[in-house]
Amino acid sequence: MSELVTGEAVALELRPAKLPSRGLAVLLDLAAAVTVYILVTLGLVAATASLDEAARTAVSIATFVLVLVGGPILVETLTHGRSLGKLACGLRVVRDDGGPIRFRHALVRGLLGVIEILMTFGVVACVASLVSARGRRLGDVFAGTLVVRERIPAAGQGAFVPPPPPWLAGRFSGLDLSAVPDGLWLAVRQYLTRMRQLDPQVGWSMAERLASDVAGRTGAPVPPGVPPAMYLAAVLQERQTREAQRTFGGGSPAAPAPTGAGGPVLSPPAVPPAPVPPPVPPVGPASSSEAAGGGASAERPATGFAPPA
Repeated sequence: MSELVTGEAVALELRPAKLPSRGLAVLLDLAAAVTVYILVTLGLVAATASLDEAARTAVSIATFVLVLVGGPILVETLTHGRSLGKLACGLRVVRDDGGPIRFRHALVRGLLGVIEILMTFGVVACVASLVSARGRRLGDVFAGTLVVRERIPAAGQGAFVPPPPPWLAGRFSGLDLSAVPDGLWLAVRQYLTRMRQLDPQVGWSMAERLASDVAGRTGAPVPPGVPPAMYLAAVLQERQTREAQRTFGGGSPAAPAPTGAGGPVLSPPAVPPAPVPPPVPPVGPASSSEAAGGGASAERPATGFAPPA
C-alpha cells in the first residue's frame, strides 16, 4: 500500500497495482493495438499498391508509430489513465499526488513504453516494477505517475464518504464549481473518507486548508458558523448531484447566484410579508336625516341612488 502525504504530514493511502494485474492489462492493450494495426495495414496495402517500395516502407513506419505508440497515448489522455486493459482489470494511471494524468504524463509513459515493453518484450518494465517500492516502471518514474487499483472490496469502512447534515442540504446549489480542479476534488474525497482516523487537531487544520482552497476556487467564502468538514461534505454532495443530473438527464443544475465583490452570496429564505388589514372609515356623528331614516337604512343596504327632491 502506498501513501499520499499532504502538507500537514497526513498520509492518504493509495493502492498500487500488482505486477500480475499490470501485466495482464498490458497484454490486453497490446492485443487491441496489434489487432487495429493489422486491420489498418491490410487496408493500406490495398490502397498503396501503386506506390514504390520506399513509399510503402514510409507508410508502414508511420502506421506503426501512430497505432502502436500514438494510439495508447491518445487513449490514456482521453480516458484520464484508463486504457482498455486497465479498465478490464480495474486499474488506473494517476499522478503521484493522486490526481488525474494529462497529455504530458501519457506522452512520457508512451515513449518510454516503446523501449521498456515493445523493444525489450517487457523485461525492463518487469525488472523496474519489481525493484520499485510502489511497482512503478521507468515510464511512471519519469512521468511522475502511479498505476493504482480502482475496484477495491467494499468490506472496509475507509471508502465511506459521510453525508452533510440535513440543514446544509441544497444550501450551496448556487455555487460555481467549474473552476475546482479534479485533483482538489480527489483530495477532498480522500480527506472525508479518512477524517475519523486522523488526529482531531491535524484533521481540523487539514479541513480548513481544503475548505479555503475550495472557497478560493468557487469565489464564495465559507459561511460563518459552518465547520470546514461539513462544508466540504456539502459541496462534494452538490457536485455529485450535478453530475448525476447531467448523466441521467434529471434536469439542469441550478444557475449560479449573482456575484458581487465577494462572490455568490447565500441569501436567507424569503419571509412572506404580514397581511395588512383593510382601512376602516372614520365614524362621525349621525345627522338628523340619517337618524330619522336609520330604521330604513338598517333594513336595506344602500345602493348609491339618490331620490329626486
